[in-house]
Amino acid sequence: MIRQLTSAERQGAAVILLVVAIAGAALSILGRTDTLGVHGVIVMLFAGGLLYLVLSTFYEAEPTEDREASYYDDPIKVGIALAMAWAVFGMFMGVWVAAQLAWPDLAFDAAWSSFGRLRPTHTTGVIFGFGGNALIATSFHVVQRTSRARLAGQLSPWFVLFGYNLFCVLAVSGYLLGVTQSKEYAEAEWYADIWLVIVWVTYFILYIRTIARRKEPHIYVANWYFMAFILVVAILHIINNLAIPVSWGHAKSYTIWPGVQDAMVQWWYGHNAVAFFLTAGFLGMLYYYLPVRAQRPIFSYRLSILSFWGITFFYMWAGSHHLHYTALPHWVQTLGMTFSVMLLVPSWASAGNALLTLNGAWHKVRDDATLRFMMAAAVFYGLSTFEGSFLAIRPVNSLSHYTDWTVGHVHAGALGWVALITFGSLYTLVPALWKRERMYSAALVEVHFWLAIAGTLIYVFAMWNSGIIQGLMWRTYTEQGALAYSFVDSLVAMYPYYIARAFGGLLFLIGAVVGCYNIWMTVRSVPLAARAADVPATPAAVPGE
Repeated sequence: MIRQLTSAERQGAAVILLVVAIAGAALSILGRTDTLGVHGVIVMLFAGGLLYLVLSTFYEAEPTEDREASYYDDPIKVGIALAMAWAVFGMFMGVWVAAQLAWPDLAFDAAWSSFGRLRPTHTTGVIFGFGGNALIATSFHVVQRTSRARLAGQLSPWFVLFGYNLFCVLAVSGYLLGVTQSKEYAEAEWYADIWLVIVWVTYFILYIRTIARRKEPHIYVANWYFMAFILVVAILHIINNLAIPVSWGHAKSYTIWPGVQDAMVQWWYGHNAVAFFLTAGFLGMLYYYLPVRAQRPIFSYRLSILSFWGITFFYMWAGSHHLHYTALPHWVQTLGMTFSVMLLVPSWASAGNALLTLNGAWHKVRDDATLRFMMAAAVFYGLSTFEGSFLAIRPVNSLSHYTDWTVGHVHAGALGWVALITFGSLYTLVPALWKRERMYSAALVEVHFWLAIAGTLIYVFAMWNSGIIQGLMWRTYTEQGALAYSFVDSLVAMYPYYIARAFGGLLFLIGAVVGCYNIWMTVRSVPLAARAADVPATPAAVPGE
């Protein structure tokens, strides 16, 4: 890692880490006994550990002059390792909180382990820890290969990667300590949010600079999806997290948005976080790694571009469907519902494009579990987007909202689409990145696939059933016009489904552990492969130059 940096770049890294450590010290002094002070200490330890790593190798040999003649893959390798570590952590926390719904004593009568504190550690660990690191790593890989150019920076990729993981650590530790903004998918407090803005803007600049130095005249469609993911998430994060801290010495802050405006901004953010973090970015993965694995060109490049612009435009207006039957103006609710239904067109365009790409390669799907991960992901993407459009319709939403049906829908997308396409992409990327002949065990990839599919189906079907039962019980009246069931009655009815939910999540977690072992053994013990040179284009090799 450090050996790729020149002495001047190592000095720059040391200065950056020293500044971060000083900022952490300032937070710890200002916060004192507040959670802000604890996070200041965490920042100091994080920066100090990395500073020790830089200084311990400070005088090692510098990189050779020809480093620009190769791709910059070290940050990608570390990003994959961090993604899988967060996957195991986040999914373990998910199984724990799911089990608490069936067996409440698993909270151990402690504040830090209550459902309300553990649940955001699960969502942050899986969405941002696992998903975010996977997106950063694969975007670094895709932009270099499709541009035939090395990343436009030596320090900035590491700053983005480690800075982003520092944000995740601050967020998760804050939840356990009881600090939260109480905003869905945006629970981290003001100082962590400011830090993420700095990291994310650096990420965007790095990505754009790499595109600008490309040796290919065309910008491949996967890069359009990655760029939309980076840019729009920055806008969403900044606007939704505008807040005023109680004081510079306290972690607590209050949003600047009042009342129903706060709800509208939150779900503009929340639904577009799904759109651009959990959809656009992972479609970037799909459009690169699926053709690579299937050895087939994308069925329709034009369709992929039309899908991109449809998703980019329609999704922006759909968030208000989360606020049906609330104080939000009726016309705004209707606008969100309408655009949600329209979203079915570009969403199915991408799902269909992926499946049609497999024409002539279905025998590979049968024999190759890695490709099957991607095929199943495309199917789940089509199913979950249809379900999302369906649930956004106001009369359907009156039954589904506040029930486990919504939870089932979210996990059909998160497990069936996001996780499956990520695992398929990583199984494609890892052997190529480490120049190995293959994955350590094709059988373990197969085992992982079936554990993931079984876990997803058990989880989703349990939540679909429990959600519909909940909705029906809550709206059932006696002949006298009173509610036929109490809320406790509905909880009793959910008990077997909550057990099934925890079991499905456990299967998915076991699959992730199997995947970690397989990747680790691939890196450690699989023989090197005789592969064609994978290097950036040189001016002499570029047609027309």
